[in-house]
Amino acid sequence: MQEHERTGPVDLATWGFSRVAMWVPAFIVGIIFYEVVLRYVFVAPTLWVNEMSLWAAGAVYLTAGLYAMQQRSHIRIFIIYDMLPRPLQKACDVLSLLCLLIFVAAVLYGGYGEAWTKLMRWETFGTAWDPPIPATIKPLILVTLSVLGAQAISNLIYDWNRAPEHHDPADELDLTEELKAEQRRAAQARGEDG
Repeated sequence: MQEHERTGPVDLATWGFSRVAMWVPAFIVGIIFYEVVLRYVFVAPTLWVNEMSLWAAGAVYLTAGLYAMQQRSHIRIFIIYDMLPRPLQKACDVLSLLCLLIFVAAVLYGGYGEAWTKLMRWETFGTAWDPPIPATIKPLILVTLSVLGAQAISNLIYDWNRAPEHHDPADELDLTEELKAEQRRAAQARGEDG
């Protein structure tokens, strides 16, 4: 997959989050391997690995959507979208942005009090190791959604005057360039656009 270009300050922040987050699954695998060795080889299990893996995985899960939004790899029904004239495509883009911003605003409005309370109380997980998962993940939800909304606005602004893209179901397949060239030659031989 070729990454979408970075087009502004929000893209840079999203790209930065993603570069940190891409290493966290390796960290999770490492600490789980450590736990398995300690538990089954040395019969000395840890108290912290399970909660640490939950904490790290929760953070990655939340921030992964930012990268998907920046890369424009979120779900869109291209078979319908590509048939629309450009002004109607832009109207659909604005409508989807408005729906997203309404969702973001609703979650921020509804979740701010609880997130603030958990952060100020430094609420912990309630286990033997007792990490502050609720105190950190709840505010991270709000921060992530705020950046997601800003990323969606940035995408709309950048993509507004770009030429429309047309999609082919074959684009989703991981075809080699040689096979794609052969398909183009076959389509041209049949007299189709390619």
